[in-house]
Amino acid sequence: MKILTLCCTIIMMTAAGSAVAAEREHATFAAGCFWCMEHPFDELPGVISTTSGYIGGHSEHPTYEEVSAGGSGHAESVDVLFDPAIISYQKLLEVYWRNSDPTTPNRQFCDIGTQYRPAIFYHGEQQRKLAEASKQELQQHKPFPAAIVTEITAAGPFWPAEAYHQDFYLKNPLRYKFYRYNCGRDQRLQQLWGKQP
Repeated sequence: MKILTLCCTIIMMTAAGSAVAAEREHATFAAGCFWCMEHPFDELPGVISTTSGYIGGHSEHPTYEEVSAGGSGHAESVDVLFDPAIISYQKLLEVYWRNSDPTTPNRQFCDIGTQYRPAIFYHGEQQRKLAEASKQELQQHKPFPAAIVTEITAAGPFWPAEAYHQDFYLKNPLRYKFYRYNCGRDQRLQQLWGKQP
């Protein structure tokens, strides 16, 4: 009887774990330096984790050196693991737009090249529809005159960046703030979007 009870308990725990995993979704965004894109998502309730990495290229297991040189075709990006029961994909899109410059192709702030292109990499048809609708809505009601050039494309393989890039804003707060300021990121975001709430 004890063995039967133990087996039932294990099965129930496995099923519960599978249900929790099924409730999680990924969202992947590119907006220049991935150091600066983890922080705004990490603050949101319902975001389980963020991972800096590379997506949209043509080679496997790219390194930072390869991507930053611009030859691999990848974009620096952040993969957001989230619980859609707590936070919607639409909310993640809102946060993404407010933390990117959607008017500059192949550039974000002081970083120039295809590896810094603004892009939304969708996971599935529902995310594609929501991303397209969000872009169209923004195009109609944007607070700036320039056109929106952010690309929306299917997510391919995502390669996590090296360990020293993960949570960089927490591990190296002074260097992170220095980079952010000198790159003009916050100044440009305020120019585009006004003061953040």
